[in-house]
Amino acid sequence: MSHPSAAPLKVGIIGGGFMAKTHTRAALAAGADVVSVVSSRPERSVQAARELGIDHAAATVEELLERVDVVHVCSPNATHAGHARAVLEAGKHVVCEKPLAITPEGASELAELAARFGVTATVPFIYRFHPMARQARHEAAGGGIGRLLTVRGNYLQDWMLQEDDTDWRVDPATAGPSRAFADIGSHLVDLLEFIAGERIVRVNARLGISHPIRGGQQVLTEDAAVCMVEMEGGAVGSLMVSQVNAGRKNALTLELAGAGGSVVFDQEHPDELWLGGRAGSTTLARDAPSLVDDAVRLSVVPAGHPMGYLDAFNAFVADTYATIAGGAPAGLPTFADGLRAAIVTAAVLESSRSNAWVDVSAASDHRAVQHVQ
Repeated sequence: MSHPSAAPLKVGIIGGGFMAKTHTRAALAAGADVVSVVSSRPERSVQAARELGIDHAAATVEELLERVDVVHVCSPNATHAGHARAVLEAGKHVVCEKPLAITPEGASELAELAARFGVTATVPFIYRFHPMARQARHEAAGGGIGRLLTVRGNYLQDWMLQEDDTDWRVDPATAGPSRAFADIGSHLVDLLEFIAGERIVRVNARLGISHPIRGGQQVLTEDAAVCMVEMEGGAVGSLMVSQVNAGRKNALTLELAGAGGSVVFDQEHPDELWLGGRAGSTTLARDAPSLVDDAVRLSVVPAGHPMGYLDAFNAFVADTYATIAGGAPAGLPTFADGLRAAIVTAAVLESSRSNAWVDVSAASDHRAVQHVQ
């Protein structure tokens, strides 16, 4: 899945934290040259270059843009829109961490710019890239489970469990108005809609703040969110997102139940699916003879050899680069999907404020989504 042209893509990284490391490794695995990095300050850029093994530390975003073909935006949330806009206006391809922007308006502008400039612009909703997530999509959207009746999803972590657990994501000035839902709920919503093959049309949400003070600062963004959802076809369900569930490290689980059966994908056991039926239930293992072509394509190691998060991330980046080269791999999440996540996140916040259902059915009719897709 590496870039097939004679000259490897030249990649730049904006940001120097954990996600910058993940993006850098994935870019190298896809056969690109990571040639420059820029971070929050010149001295931090030098440090990031040393930590990431990149030869050049740029003093500014503009300097980085002069050297690269594609940019990975891994900076704090509130800076995503400005950085992605600069990349697009320079005519470069871009991978932008989620949230694409902290408002739907900001995400809409970016989706429209990407379409106008005709560049590849993607968002790493990487859980789509587990082979068994593709198999689950086949089982659900392909009609294997029949008409969708109910959905149930959880994304549970515990890294913010204690009162003294804090980082930059707690500050709305750097992370935006939503924390838990924008951070991990966006993954859950994207995976639900991708696997189901249909959209959420209404949400009714409540948010919870477990510790009003963290690190001496007032907490204004949610530690947890619970949402009732209604799907396009009439199915109903619930989604729960939490960063304060003790013992849960990255428990992303999704169950879709239809008139003919059920399918469950569990990210912490990503090499299998639970398939439910009234006459009996089975576990489908990741084994090529049992899988659809798209799941086989993403299975990069033989059955019985575990695959995980980094494999999924590498596949996302490889598919992004393949698209830049003129390919059209299935299931690549674009800025249109980033916009969709921003719209649903804003609806969750509005529902919690208003104590009412909020309609998001028109989100799929947004001009930027139509134009990009």
